[in-house]
Amino acid sequence: MMYDQTRAQQPAGQTGSTAERRTPGPEPLLPLSDRDKIALRLGHALNTFTDTPRESLEEAEGAYDEAAAQLVGALAERRRTLRAAWEDQDSTTPSDELRHALRQYREITRRLLQL
Repeated sequence: MMYDQTRAQQPAGQTGSTAERRTPGPEPLLPLSDRDKIALRLGHALNTFTDTPRESLEEAEGAYDEAAAQLVGALAERRRTLRAAWEDQDSTTPSDELRHALRQYREITRRLLQL
């Protein structure tokens, strides 16, 4: 049986995405269920390496490719949402609203640089 660290860190009575949204810090780029599926694939690859090394490497590569593709998709969606929030604003838009968009760009870019 696998130990689920995410659940262990959640307050009692909270499970799934509700608890994930209540945790401090930035919103995760990928949903918890997608991250769990990829982690399971990678874990399976690691656990079966001794018996089937080539197949394990192929499975690990597939997990990597899936994570990268989902991350690219999530980043593209985040960019689209951010741009839509300020792109159609006119020149009289309060600078506070534009500053908020700038902070969001800064936060996501910093997170990318830390990967």
